[in-house]
Amino acid sequence: MNESSYFAATYEEARGKFLAAAAASGATISHTQHPLRGPSGERLFCDVAVLGNPNAVKAIVVISATHGVEGHCGSGAQVATLREGVLAALPIDTSAVLVHAINPHGFAWSRRVTEDNVDLNRNFVDHQAPYPANAPYDELRAAICPTQWDAATRASSRRTLDAYAKTHGPMKLQQAISGGQFSDPLGVFFGGHAPTWSNRMLRRFFTQLGAQAREIAVIDYHTGLGPYGYGEIIAPYSSRDAAFLRACAWLGANEVASPDAGTSTSAPLVGTNQAGMQQAAKESRVTMVALEYGVRPLEVTLDAVRGDAWLHAHGDLASTQARELEAHMRDTFYGDEPRWKEMIVARGFDITRRMLAGLAKT
Repeated sequence: MNESSYFAATYEEARGKFLAAAAASGATISHTQHPLRGPSGERLFCDVAVLGNPNAVKAIVVISATHGVEGHCGSGAQVATLREGVLAALPIDTSAVLVHAINPHGFAWSRRVTEDNVDLNRNFVDHQAPYPANAPYDELRAAICPTQWDAATRASSRRTLDAYAKTHGPMKLQQAISGGQFSDPLGVFFGGHAPTWSNRMLRRFFTQLGAQAREIAVIDYHTGLGPYGYGEIIAPYSSRDAAFLRACAWLGANEVASPDAGTSTSAPLVGTNQAGMQQAAKESRVTMVALEYGVRPLEVTLDAVRGDAWLHAHGDLASTQARELEAHMRDTFYGDEPRWKEMIVARGFDITRRMLAGLAKT
């Protein structure tokens, strides 16, 4: 295998590779166009490829670009899965569904967030109810999202954040920044004040899927946390939840991490997409894992997200600094190196096969 050939430098190139691989695999493909366009005026789509029996009572779903720029990884893994026939011999009772670029705007623009600066994986809350509070974020807001992005301001904000971590612990700082907040629309990890376009697409898709599939396994590709190239299996449930226990049974209790139990590189989050999946496919059992691959150290990753938020809130999108920050985002969430890509593909194949084996036992 030439793993690098599965991956792409841009959203448009990634989409072309995915559509070609899906067509060659005999998949049924559907397209939903996003209302906005990419940086070069290109049209943006969420594409869905279905393999196997469309009326199957079981389904495995593979999702890319929940956090747009992380789609370089997820798309590459999806293309590899299709080209190498990992889903070619499905049981008659099982379908495979590949959702390519659920957040195409973020993918095309090298941002984690959607077109409205919303973190899709914090957006699945009840928007009619009071929002979850994040007092530590509010306390640290000026340091997390300063109005300037120069060396002196970054150094000053880093001192404030390091002092908080020294007092409360590094994971408490990570949760304050990344756990999700609903008070700062221009800030980082904002959960939004309404369902985003991508939220609505995901719910619509799982409502349709849940009409026939009673067992649904989900792999959602992510990057940004953990050791270089290692795919941590994160099950975003309470460690006592039935779905978490199913994931452990299928994938190994020693490998499945729980943010709520403190065994994951991820802090506990609010408004995650697994809640939306289960709500939409309410008659089905959904077993979802995020496959999280490390690229750069955590401090570098969080600073890239902070710089991106500053750029879109206060910066000049036509400036040299903007191009530098955009490139930094891409490099932080996409390990554009042969060894990293080999690790992504090998782990992705392994987890896909193990999830299919778990589904077969249900």
